[in-house]
Amino acid sequence: MNSKYEWNLKEIFESREEFDATKRNLEKDLENINSYQGKLCDSSENLFNCYQIYEKALEKYEKLYGYGMLFYNLDMSNQESIKLYKEVESLGTEFSTKTSFITPEITYADTSIIKKYLSEDRRLKRYQRDILDILEEKEHVLSKEAENILANYSELFTTPENTFDILTNAEFKFGNIVDENGEEVELTESNYTIYLKSQEERVRKQAFNLMYEQYSKFVNTISELYLSNVKATSVTAKLRKYQSSLDMAVKNDDASLKVYNSLIEAIHEGLKINHEFINLKKNILKKQDFHMYDLYVNPFEEGKDEITYEEARKEVENALSVMGKEYSNKLKEAFENNWIDVYAKPNKKGGAYSMGIYNVHPFVLLNFVNSKRDVSTIAHELGHSIHSFYSSSNQTIIDANYTIMTAEVASTVNEILLSDYQIKNEKDRTKKKELLYELLEMIRATLFRQAMFAEFEKIVHEELESGKTLSSDDLNNIYYKLNKEYFGDNIVVDENIKYEWARIPHFYTDFYVYKYATGVSAAISIATKILEQGEDFVEKYIKMLKQGCSKKSIELLKMVDVDLEEKQVYIDAINFYHKKMDELKELI
Repeated sequence: MNSKYEWNLKEIFESREEFDATKRNLEKDLENINSYQGKLCDSSENLFNCYQIYEKALEKYEKLYGYGMLFYNLDMSNQESIKLYKEVESLGTEFSTKTSFITPEITYADTSIIKKYLSEDRRLKRYQRDILDILEEKEHVLSKEAENILANYSELFTTPENTFDILTNAEFKFGNIVDENGEEVELTESNYTIYLKSQEERVRKQAFNLMYEQYSKFVNTISELYLSNVKATSVTAKLRKYQSSLDMAVKNDDASLKVYNSLIEAIHEGLKINHEFINLKKNILKKQDFHMYDLYVNPFEEGKDEITYEEARKEVENALSVMGKEYSNKLKEAFENNWIDVYAKPNKKGGAYSMGIYNVHPFVLLNFVNSKRDVSTIAHELGHSIHSFYSSSNQTIIDANYTIMTAEVASTVNEILLSDYQIKNEKDRTKKKELLYELLEMIRATLFRQAMFAEFEKIVHEELESGKTLSSDDLNNIYYKLNKEYFGDNIVVDENIKYEWARIPHFYTDFYVYKYATGVSAAISIATKILEQGEDFVEKYIKMLKQGCSKKSIELLKMVDVDLEEKQVYIDAINFYHKKMDELKELI
C-alpha cells in the first residue's frame, strides 16, 4: 500500500518513547491541577493558574487519546493496538477524575465572586466562555464527592459500546454471498452497502437476509448492551436533575427540546412526501412487490459504479471550488499530507469519520472501495476536517471543540455542493437522472431515516424512564412499527428489518442521530445560499466555522440565517426534497 494513502501517526508522536514521555508530563499536569482542589476559587490567581495548566493538559490528552484510538482503529484485532487503546481510555478516566472538582467548585462558589474575577482579571477572558457555561449549568452539577464518583465510573459507561464494536467489527462473520459475476465473496459491514445497491435483486436480497440473520442470532446480547447504555444515560440524567436523558442530551448539544420536537413534528407532517418518493422508486423499478432490500438500488445506474481515488479527489476539489481559494488550498493539503487513511483493510474499523487533533491536523478514516458513492463520503468527512482546522486555528482548545449540532452542518453542506456540481455538469440524460436520484436518496436517508432513528431513541428512553421493562422483542416491534409508518403502504416491510436497529453504532452515543437530520436541513439552507449569493455568503459561513463552541450552537447557526427551533427550516428541507423529486419526474 502506498504510504501517501495512509495516516502518518508519527505526526502525532515520533515514537512510543515520545508518547510515554508526554503521558508522564500529562500525569504531572494532572497532579498540579489536582493541587488546586479545595482552593480553586479562593482567588482569581488560583482560577487562572489552574485553567492554564488544564488547557495545556487537554492538548496533551487529545494527542495521546487520538494516537491510541487511531492506532487501534487501523487493526482492531491487534493485541498491541487494543492494549494501547485501553491505556488511553484509562488515561481518560484519570483525566476526568483529577479535573472533576473544577466544575463543582466553580458551581458552588459565590456567583458574584466568580463574575468579579472575570471582570477584574483580564487573563481569565481566555476561559470566560467555559466558566460562564459552568455557572449556567449550576443546577445540574453534583457535589465534589459525587462528581468524583461519576468520573471514576466513566470508563465503565463505555463498556456496552466497546463490546458492541468488538463483537460486530472483529468477531462477526456474516458468511458468503454470490455476487453479480457468480463469484462467491465474503459479506462484511464495509461491502454490505455495495451489495444492497446491486442491480440484481438476488444479490440485494441475499445480502440483506444474510446481514440480519447474523444480527438476529445475537439480538438478545445486543439488546442487553444497548439497554444498559440507555439505563446508564438515564440514571446520569436523573442524578443531574435533568427532565430526562433527552433533555440532558440536547442541552449538551447547545440545542433544546424544541429543536428535537420541531424536527419530529415537521417530519411527520411531511411523511406523505416521503411515501411519494417510495412509490416513485417502486414505479421506476416496475416491481409489484417492492421490498426493504430494494430501497437503495439506483435504477438509473449503468454499468460498474467505479472510480479511482484520484478521480474522486479531483471531483471533490472541483465541486468545492465555490468555497473559495483558502478553503480549496486546505483541501489540497488534506489530500497531499496524510490526513486520510483511504482504503479498506482487514480488521480496520468500518465506516468513516474525521477526528481533529489540536496543533496537529484532522485525521480522516475512510474505507474506500472504488465506489462512485465514496466520493460523497470524502466530501462529507472533509467538511468535518476543514471545520476542525478553522476552529482549531482560531480558538483555544477549550473553545475549539464545537458540538455535533454544527459539525453535521459543515459536512452535509459539502455533500449538497458536490451533488449540485455533479448534476449541473452532467450532459448525459440518464446519468443526470442517476445523480438526481442519488441526491434524493441522500436526503431521504439523512432527513427521514435519521429522524426515524431519533424517534426510536426517544421512544426507548421514554419507555425505560417511565419504569417499563423492555426486551429484544419490544425493541424489534418499536422499530418495525416505525418503518411501516415512515415508509408507507407502497413497500413490503420485511420481517428482518426489525433487527436493523441492532447494527446502528450511533445509538451508543445517545441522541446523536437527530443532528444528522437537523444538519441536512441547515445544510440545504446554507448550500442554497452559497450557490445563490456566492462569495459574500461564503465569507459569512466560514466566519461561523471559525467560532468553534465560543457561542451556543443555535446562535452560531443564526449567523447564517438558520433557526433550528422553528419548524420552517425542516419544512423548507422537505420542500427542497419535493422539488428535486419533481425535477426527476420531469427528466423521466
